[in-house]
Amino acid sequence: MTTLNSPAERDERGIVGQIEVHSIDWIPDAERHGKPWLQSMLWFLGNFQYFTIPIGFVGPSLGLSLGWSILAGVAGIAFGTLFMAFHATQGPVFGLPQMIQSRAQLGYRGVIVALIATLFTYMAFNVADQVLMASGLHDAFGWSAGAVAIITACLAAALAIFGYDWVHRVFRFLLVISLPCYAIISVAIFLGQAGGKAPAHPGGFIFTAFMTQFSVAAAYNITYAPYVSDYSRYMPRKTSPAGIITAVFFGASGSAVWLIALGAWMATRLGVSDGLVGLRQAGNNVAAPLGSVTAILSATSLLATMGMNAYGGMLTVLTGIDSFRKVTTNRAWRAGTIVVLAVIWYVIGLALSGGSAVSAVLNSLTLMLYLLVPWTALNLVDFFFVRRGHYAITDIFRVDGVYGAWNWRGLLAYALGFAAEIPFMVLFPIAGFSYTGPVPAHLTNGVDYSWIVGLVVSGLVYWVLSRSLDQSAEQAAIEASDRQLEALTHD
Repeated sequence: MTTLNSPAERDERGIVGQIEVHSIDWIPDAERHGKPWLQSMLWFLGNFQYFTIPIGFVGPSLGLSLGWSILAGVAGIAFGTLFMAFHATQGPVFGLPQMIQSRAQLGYRGVIVALIATLFTYMAFNVADQVLMASGLHDAFGWSAGAVAIITACLAAALAIFGYDWVHRVFRFLLVISLPCYAIISVAIFLGQAGGKAPAHPGGFIFTAFMTQFSVAAAYNITYAPYVSDYSRYMPRKTSPAGIITAVFFGASGSAVWLIALGAWMATRLGVSDGLVGLRQAGNNVAAPLGSVTAILSATSLLATMGMNAYGGMLTVLTGIDSFRKVTTNRAWRAGTIVVLAVIWYVIGLALSGGSAVSAVLNSLTLMLYLLVPWTALNLVDFFFVRRGHYAITDIFRVDGVYGAWNWRGLLAYALGFAAEIPFMVLFPIAGFSYTGPVPAHLTNGVDYSWIVGLVVSGLVYWVLSRSLDQSAEQAAIEASDRQLEALTHD
């Protein structure tokens, strides 16, 4: 099993001592802490930032009215957050990052398939975040887009290096100071004091546009699935599953619904195409400099989310390396990996700068959804219906363990789920390339149902294939694992 960090490293003080020690290793019971309501605050702020606002632009940009855009956004967020919230229950059970748990379904080395999809998600989020931050702060305040890009990359990397506890602290602090600003602007909108006017052509109900807005909103929180457990793995093993599901669901969905609705209002009533510009304009209409302050706080919250993405990306990379070459977790591995990831997303973000907020959000979330849906389906089916939360934790760290190097059931379910998506896909132009599958082109009026198909196919295939799984053979490994973890806890 991947070793625990040395006592000397765990006992360091000062600035270095503030840096998290753990990465992909197991969290002992003595180091577990936290309450479900803290998860609610974390994920509320995780969505309470600039990236969420342009999601509300999608429906209006396709001709959907304000009311229908909000309804599609609310329905999509509710649907997608269910999957995210159920993944959160796995952290206290395993005490491990989300993706290393997937070795139980895909195998010690087979997990690389899901890791590639997950790493793409982290990097796509941070690339899109960088583009949004640089363009938004430039348009709203005239700041240098290049300077914003490099400063945000450095600060996000630093937050990720300090790790779990610092991410929670920063998110709680930003929530406390930004919530009143958003609340004042939102109340002012209801009272008609934030400016804006109804457009001459307010749009209406367009089914394709409604489903696109629904899908993008659902994708937003489904794409948190690969790392929601990264932030619940420090919680006590006896944490109530219902408690953490409720906390994550209402935290992540509450802020997302709020800001998606705010974005839809900005798009239809202010006619803006950038969330920071809209925040600044609406807030300053109420009382200057409220809008400017809110825009800066929103950008800072997005910066904190970039740190969260970098942290999850680091865990994903180390899991991938550990699948082929044993990794002894330490601060140097964590910090070095995060710095490399920051350089990569910074360079890619510079190459893609200049794009619109709507296209950046729509394209990144669409691609993430295609890649992650087959994995989330088989992972949840395994946890809740096949193995029912009982795993040999130590075997997850062994290539010769009970889960094998390449688990054909999980790999086949993922492959078939993704393949089933292809005929149903609708991919908007990215670098000049676009794709519309035969089903939306001829049968569904351009509506993209691919992710729903992938979800159903992958989950059903995995469940059917797992009926031949001999779980009694795993019981001895589970008991041996529990004994070994108990011994580690008392060392």
